[in-house]
Amino acid sequence: MSRPAHAVRLPRIVLPLLLLLGLAAWRPALALDGPQALALSQGSTSARLQALHRALAQPDARLAAFLGALLDNRVQLDGDKVEMQQDGQWVDAASGKALTPSADAQPVVNNNYLRKQLLAARAALQLFSPHRAERLQAVQRLEGDPESLDAGLVSRALKQETDPAIRDRLRLLVAAARLRAGDAAQRLAAAGELAASDYPAVRSLLLSRLQRDGGTWVEPDAVVRQRIQASLDAIDSRLAWGERVGMLFSGISLGSILLLAALCLAVTYGLMGVINMAQGEFIMLGAYSTYVVQSLFQAYLPAWQNYALVVAVPCSFLVAGGIGVVAERVVIRRLYGRPLETLLATWGISLLLIQGVRSLFGPQNVQVDNPPWMSGGLHLMANLILPYNRMVILGFTACVLLGMALLIGRTRLGLFVRAVTQNRPMAACVGVRTARVDWLAFGLGTGIAGLAGCALSQVGNVGPEMGTQYIVDCFMVVVLGGVGQLSGTVVAALGLGVVNTLLEGVAGAVLAKIAVLGVIILFIQKRPQGLFALKGRSVEG
Repeated sequence: MSRPAHAVRLPRIVLPLLLLLGLAAWRPALALDGPQALALSQGSTSARLQALHRALAQPDARLAAFLGALLDNRVQLDGDKVEMQQDGQWVDAASGKALTPSADAQPVVNNNYLRKQLLAARAALQLFSPHRAERLQAVQRLEGDPESLDAGLVSRALKQETDPAIRDRLRLLVAAARLRAGDAAQRLAAAGELAASDYPAVRSLLLSRLQRDGGTWVEPDAVVRQRIQASLDAIDSRLAWGERVGMLFSGISLGSILLLAALCLAVTYGLMGVINMAQGEFIMLGAYSTYVVQSLFQAYLPAWQNYALVVAVPCSFLVAGGIGVVAERVVIRRLYGRPLETLLATWGISLLLIQGVRSLFGPQNVQVDNPPWMSGGLHLMANLILPYNRMVILGFTACVLLGMALLIGRTRLGLFVRAVTQNRPMAACVGVRTARVDWLAFGLGTGIAGLAGCALSQVGNVGPEMGTQYIVDCFMVVVLGGVGQLSGTVVAALGLGVVNTLLEGVAGAVLAKIAVLGVIILFIQKRPQGLFALKGRSVEG
């Protein structure tokens, strides 16, 4: 193909030179230079806030680092220079070059209002992070303080966000920023969009628009006020459901802990009639076994310490169950048929165990950490977070209960336990070795108490007297559910947990406990066998 006659042929070197000149002339717009850093660091609060909004118009990574330094009090003024402490040395905030401050350098001071705005700005800058977790965290922080939003920055983040869940939450943030705009149509549309939010801070923002400032409404337009009220009603309805679900979950969680703690008594009290006042101390032994296993992993197997709890489960069962077998063979077996002496003996065992733990570990509480896979929670709503440790305990309780049901209902030992529970003399007559069943069942029951202590170590304090607060509740569960009845223990434990939680929210913890105890006393007067009466000749006779 021939070249046109009028075409001019440039030397090959010209085009690369032109590209290099163009690149040299082009510089990216930086949000942080010397004058900008100075404006952010000195002057009145309003002037510094104006400088902050101008800087946020062109955000970059250096601006985020500088805001972090301002919040950490690592910025000082040295004449007309702004210096920032970074990696143990002072650098120029604009250029990043290391320098030596003069003796006249003065630290930059931020008042509380300015710090609040700086925190919101830093969170907004995090919306541009390449990591989804950081962007989600930034959205959550901004949702907690929607009045400090920078509408332009959030709008730009919305345009480039690709994650659908984060985009939906960013739209609500933009709507919260538009709620204070000058245009009534924008405020009306924003109020309608915010009805989909369930965050308490958004509710507070809507509520503030319905207040009076002097003699005038904060929101001057009556139509917008009506729409805001409708959005508030929708948010209140969802928040109320979140509170109800959260309260129900708390009740079931408390009931699962009571169930674990009471399973021991469901076996020992129902089988042998032993009023075991050391029940709480066997729970405490399981918790301290968990602490010892965790300490050993931290000292000798630090790479595996996140799995210490898995090893602590069988250890807590064996330690509590083994000590329970020793207590039954040495003390309790000599006192069958004498309930008062048994009560005093087990109380003495409880005092012995408490003092022994105090001598070994000290009187102070010990720290048992949640493993990383049990930390945090499932965020369902703004006011509804289900903690992972409670969810794991619920699953653990279900597994222990299933194991107990299979053991009692499908094994030879379970058959003997049921036989001795219903009619001890007749069981002995047909060849059941009741003494052997007694110590096996007592060891099983105290081992389950140790499992309860292992679970409790993940949600509460671990101390020598931690078990004393559960002993009364455990007896209430067993008596209410029916002596020796596993299904009754489950229903009673979960029911007491939910009722306790509901009453605590109304009357407080002390009055709730008194009310529950009074109701149980009245119920036992009418139905001494509990919810599920045990069938058997000894009972019928």
